[in-house]
Parts: sequence; C-alpha cells; structure tokens
Amino acid sequence: MILTLRIFFAIVLLSMLAVTGWASFECAIWNTPRAVATHPWFIATLFDTYWAFLTFYCWLAYKERSWVAKIAWLIAILLLGNIAMAIYMLIQLFRVPLTAKMEDVLLRRP
Repeated sequence: MILTLRIFFAIVLLSMLAVTGWASFECAIWNTPRAVATHPWFIATLFDTYWAFLTFYCWLAYKERSWVAKIAWLIAILLLGNIAMAIYMLIQLFRVPLTAKMEDVLLRRP
C-alpha cells in the first residue's frame, strides 16, 4: 500500500507541476478573463478546492507538533494547493518503510 501511495502522490506532484507550468507559460493567472473569474461555477470550484485544502490541513495540523511547521504548511497549501499537499504526503510516505501500515502514516508519532 505504501508503494502504491508513493507512486500515486508522485504522479499527483508531477502532473500538477506539468499542468501549472504549462498554464503559466500560456497566460499569467492575473490575466484570467473577467467572464471566467466571475463565473458562478469558477467561484464554486474555488470554494470547493480551498475547503478541501483546509480539510487536509486539519489532519496535517494534528500530525505536526511544531507551530512553525503548521503555519509554514498552511501557507504552502494555500499558495500551492495540491503541489504542497503531494510534497507533504511524499515526505510522510518516505518516512515509513514499505511494510508500514496506514496508521503509521496517518497517526501522529510519539
């Protein structure tokens, strides 16, 4: 399971870097057309995305003991989204052996 999750989050990270890089070369984010930025579904998708980021962050805040790490990861997630989340997951997944159980990844270490 750990190997599968490592592969999955590596794919998430690489695909997000690729699509973000591609989009950045196509146009700057601040050049998003007004018709897009004010569209109800665009706004609903942003709300959905950021609530998902904050939901993930709740688990991360439980896992991390340091307030500095908690704040740094919150900023990273709010600015980089799934890129930061995939990096965090890969860090967690590479801290455990391939034979580890899911609780070794999900639960706070003593």
